Amino acid sequence: MTVNELICSSNCKICTLEKQMNPSWLSLLIKETKKDYFIKIKNYLHKNKFFPPPNSIFYFTYHFDLPQTKVVILGQDPYHNENQATGLAFSVPKNILIPPSLKNIFKEINLSTKLPIPQSGDLTKWSEQRVLLLNTSLTVKPNTPNSHHKLGWYTFTDKILELINEKCKNVVFMLWGNHAISKKRLINSNNHLILFTTHPSPFSANKGFLGCNHFNLANEYLIKNNIEPIDWNLN
Repeated sequence: MTVNELICSSNCKICTLEKQMNPSWLSLLIKETKKDYFIKIKNYLHKNKFFPPPNSIFYFTYHFDLPQTKVVILGQDPYHNENQATGLAFSVPKNILIPPSLKNIFKEINLSTKLPIPQSGDLTKWSEQRVLLLNTSLTVKPNTPNSHHKLGWYTFTDKILELINEKCKNVVFMLWGNHAISKKRLINSNNHLILFTTHPSPFSANKGFLGCNHFNLANEYLIKNNIEPIDWNLN
């Protein structure tokens, strides 16, 4: 049975949600956007408030084509407070207070690479270097973390990971925390580097994340495979 899609107007950014994606990504994911689960997501978003805004949901696709991916940093869901979520996992806009998990990410970069701790939580510079900052759930209810984990986004983002595994070589996957680590099953470790440890949350950062050296290990692997390393410096 086909799910009936809500129809608003040609200008509705939810009706045309998939068109907010980089066209090259959409060409690879077009079949997913026709499936019932994706139409159900759009129907739900029509009726409910959520973050980030529709034109930012697929911001992670804007700076490079999927086959160009060098590094994947996997988050769980967008920030749930006003003006925080950008469409890039862990990133916040400039002039927004840096969240605790991102503070610990910056602390680890400083510990392992000796780079200065950034003054802004905007990670766009990483995305511009083909670092995929992907949340497994792409929307969230305001002030309610992990509220859209059953909405269907996991099916969509699993497909993205499967495509990267299939179409790319020598990608570094950074999986932090049990939820991200569970996605190892989608990645062929013979073709890619999988780095995993605890989540950078204040509750677990001291149990493995701080001192994990992932940012150095990622660049060592990229260089070994004749791929330009990432400049992690955001200052």
